[in-house]
Amino acid sequence: MKKIILLVLIAISFSSCEKDDVCSDDTTPKLVIEFFDITNPSIPKNIFNLKVQEVGQAIPYFTFPSENTISIPLRITATTTKYSFILNSADTTNANQDFLELNYTTQNVFVSRACGYKTIFELNNDTTGVIKTDAETADGLWMQNVVKVTNSITSENETHLKIYF
Repeated sequence: MKKIILLVLIAISFSSCEKDDVCSDDTTPKLVIEFFDITNPSIPKNIFNLKVQEVGQAIPYFTFPSENTISIPLRITATTTKYSFILNSADTTNANQDFLELNYTTQNVFVSRACGYKTIFELNNDTTGVIKTDAETADGLWMQNVVKVTNSITSENETHLKIYF
């Protein structure tokens, strides 16, 4: 009788346990870019009608009507992602296109059984980590300065690049 009671107690104690199969927000991070005023570098500056599109891809593209911080994904199956940034994209006569090429290494990191793996990125430490260029038909760089805040892109809780314009 004592064995049966002991088995029942053990069964009850294990039946109250649940698997932790809920995946948290710990997923592959996006690149976080913050925009600043070139004349007063400590003041964040909103961009207007910014269209961001990966070069060579028709979709997806991102439009930001008025933001001072954006997040965009990097390719997990490559070591380079190149984006077109079109400022004032709604105004065809005053639109200005610049390119930003990001060169990095990737590492897959195990998160949990529920989430699986996430990819983290490490921007190249030299000048090839972030390269800005003007459009093929030169219209002047609207991105006057691009600064890497950190090479490691492991979460979206921090700014990775600062763009001054």
